[in-house]
Amino acid sequence: MKVWDWGGFFDYLFNGYLLAGALTTLWLTIAAIIGGVLAGSLLTLLRLSGRRWLSMVARGYIWVFRGTPLLVQLIVIYTGLPQLGIRLSVVESAVLGLVLNEAAYLAEIIRSGILGVPAGQSKAARALGMSSSQVILYVVLPQAVRIVIPALGNSVNGLLKTTSLTSVISMEELLRRTQLLIQEKFLVLELFAVAALYYLLMTSIWDVVQRRIERRFGRAYAVEAAGEAR
Repeated sequence: MKVWDWGGFFDYLFNGYLLAGALTTLWLTIAAIIGGVLAGSLLTLLRLSGRRWLSMVARGYIWVFRGTPLLVQLIVIYTGLPQLGIRLSVVESAVLGLVLNEAAYLAEIIRSGILGVPAGQSKAARALGMSSSQVILYVVLPQAVRIVIPALGNSVNGLLKTTSLTSVISMEELLRRTQLLIQEKFLVLELFAVAALYYLLMTSIWDVVQRRIERRFGRAYAVEAAGEAR
């Protein structure tokens, strides 16, 4: 019995059908991270607000979406919401599920970045006559972004692989298209190996991009630290 088919492996290594699935994986990741950052920022504002009930709402949201599997959330959105009269397409369900789940994690990342900025700097800025919005815009956010970027980059890396869960609701991303080809061609190991290489390539490219972004945002801090050392 033939275990591995090199011909089949190389035939699908640059297959247009799988490449289209990889592109779907990429845009799902981009949509989820953008939506997650926006929703996560809102949750962070609610958590840090002075109103207790707003903070409790944000805490409850984060508790639910971090405490339940994304797979369950996707199934509930795609198959459960129609029972309430809310019908979403596969694409809408996939994007919504990824955004809602990612927002819960990014909210904590963003909050930790903001809290990581020393409170004394905000007080000093106010002493100089800056308004609250100016303090946030010019003092807190630039430093919080530098703190958040490594964790945010890791979230993107994780999302590139997490999008594979949307295959359960028939979203035709890379894994789903790989499974469909396997059902047709019966090249199980070969096609899964190709899919794994695609995921590895995407995460490796992002790793290079992430390192450059971290160096870019960390450059000013490094210069400042060097000046203080002198």
